[in-house]
Amino acid sequence: MGSKEWQGKENSSDRKGQKRKLDQQQEERESAIVTGEALRREVSAQVEILSNTYSWTEADRAAAKRATHLLAELAKNEDVASIIVEGGAVPLLVKHLQAPPSPVEDDGLKPYEHEVEKASAFALGLLAVKPEHQQCIVDAGVLPLLVDLLKRHKCGLNSRAINGVIRRAADAITNLAHENSSIKTSVRTEGGIPPLVELLEFSDAKVQRAVAGALRTLAFKNDENKKQIVECNALPSLILMLRSEDSAIHYEAVGVLGNLVHSSPNIKKDLLHAGALQPVIRLLSSCCSESQREAALLLGQFAATDSDCKIHIVQRGAVPPLIEMLQSPDLQLREMSAFALGRLAQESNNQAGISHSGGLVPLLKLLDAKNGSLQHNAAFALYGLADNEDNVADFVKVGGLQKLQEGEFIVQATKDCVAKTLKRLEEKIHGRVLTHLLYLMRVGEKSVQRQVALALAHLCSPEDQRSIFIDNNGLELLLGLLKSTNTKQQHDGAVALCKLASKAMTLSPIDAAPPSPISQANGSLLIESAFLLHLMHSVQCLMVVIGRRMPEIIQIPNIRLEIFELMMRFIYTGSLDIKPDIAKDLLRAADQYLLEGLKRLCEYTIAQDISLENVSSMYELSEAFHAVSLRQASILFILEQYDKLIDRPGHSSLMQHILPEIRNYFLRLLTKPSALN
Repeated sequence: MGSKEWQGKENSSDRKGQKRKLDQQQEERESAIVTGEALRREVSAQVEILSNTYSWTEADRAAAKRATHLLAELAKNEDVASIIVEGGAVPLLVKHLQAPPSPVEDDGLKPYEHEVEKASAFALGLLAVKPEHQQCIVDAGVLPLLVDLLKRHKCGLNSRAINGVIRRAADAITNLAHENSSIKTSVRTEGGIPPLVELLEFSDAKVQRAVAGALRTLAFKNDENKKQIVECNALPSLILMLRSEDSAIHYEAVGVLGNLVHSSPNIKKDLLHAGALQPVIRLLSSCCSESQREAALLLGQFAATDSDCKIHIVQRGAVPPLIEMLQSPDLQLREMSAFALGRLAQESNNQAGISHSGGLVPLLKLLDAKNGSLQHNAAFALYGLADNEDNVADFVKVGGLQKLQEGEFIVQATKDCVAKTLKRLEEKIHGRVLTHLLYLMRVGEKSVQRQVALALAHLCSPEDQRSIFIDNNGLELLLGLLKSTNTKQQHDGAVALCKLASKAMTLSPIDAAPPSPISQANGSLLIESAFLLHLMHSVQCLMVVIGRRMPEIIQIPNIRLEIFELMMRFIYTGSLDIKPDIAKDLLRAADQYLLEGLKRLCEYTIAQDISLENVSSMYELSEAFHAVSLRQASILFILEQYDKLIDRPGHSSLMQHILPEIRNYFLRLLTKPSALN
């Protein structure tokens, strides 16, 4: 059992979000091009222009710039992207990623320098948003050209155009490698990682953000890429970026680090030694929710390293912002903060601190989430908190036990985790924990007293039941819940009393009669003869006592012959197979002739037929014939089926009538010697 192992992300945004990112500096305008044949003709025209304008003449460069920009604009629509690819634009866009050959007479003036390459990279990056286009773009030879564009700054210039082309090249690499393992590897073999790492220290913030995004994608589930990124000394630059005031920069930086450390213990250690812990904790309080999510995820990964790291994370102030994040409206923020707290809560030195800092209640609330991962992360954190004796009373006071018992959990792993948490709490109900809870049950507010009584009914050992529920008034608190006007409290009280009874009962509800010494081998003739002999002897003795002769015919009032024969059969055999249709008549006879063993057998048979419809009459029957076992069975049935009975006519009057007997039943049950053994 454990918390969900987060996989990290290549890029936190969905693919449409990536398009918006690529497009954030592009002027917004709607294309007037209609779809269908007209669109195909337009694409064909732009492809034709690109095929004829690969030169440094101003006219060609202007035409190529317009064509690449128009194709990029069209590529923003994913439905149009396939038309562009099918129209043969990819090879020509790739061709225009590199500048045309310089003319023989080079006057140094190069119109639209870097602009065509930038627009081509932009268009190709947008086309790569669709996974089915990625490989065909790579097959056209795009990767070495994009890597060359990353190095454009080495010419010594730092113009807006150069910054733009570098950024678009990095974005194109991000989209091409997205969820494509082979392309990620190809980027490395083409030499793309070193220039990307070098550009982390570039002065332009947009370039920093773009290259970090590319590294984030390349590091995801690719160990060789991770290794090279670290070997190129990316960690110090990324840690510095965590401290940036630009939220877009620290968001990408923490994302890269998260992907680097996933399943890489050595990189985790390197990153911690490089001083990443405090900047990451600082991001938990960022105004950027994306950075908060990534920071929480990264802290959860750090916390898996070793016990000391878990302690250091808490000591450096991570717990309060993580607890605050648990209450965010952002689902992913809640999920990742619960993930981090779950990891931290597995260290004993952290458990009380997380609970006492206010983490228990929001974690319990997350058990109601409709998201399986969120539920499981919260459950795993609660499992950790339950390991600390100092937290048990807090669990009880806030109704945590009921949350754990009544939650509707989506996945089996969460159900297993909750079961182990309940078991862990149960194991701690002794010694100072029990003493503390009994103190609360005596002096706490009424609501706390009731919560304690409910919890102890479920968690305490049978050996402590008398002390808790008789000596310390716990039984009266549970009975008080049955009298409540709040149906939830009534339900909780009934469930707790059922649990209390099941733990306390160590004997069968039927005490079997002693076996008859008469062998049954002689068959029915022996039994029938015995009936007659017994009857004759009993009546003869009676006649002697009263001084009268025995009549020839003996009349036994209020009992049918069939019932009498069964009664006598029980007397001589000590056992009887009782059919439900005669059980009530036989019970009446057994009560009349004080045959307690037979009476209990009848009660047991009758109790098998208790239902929602007849439980009230069954209870009345038990009263009429002093049928203790049947009465107890009726009481337990009423408590077990309380939710189904509560809306039935006559329920309130029935409960008012039987409450004294419920009290008496539990007083007898909890004070008999067998309950203390």
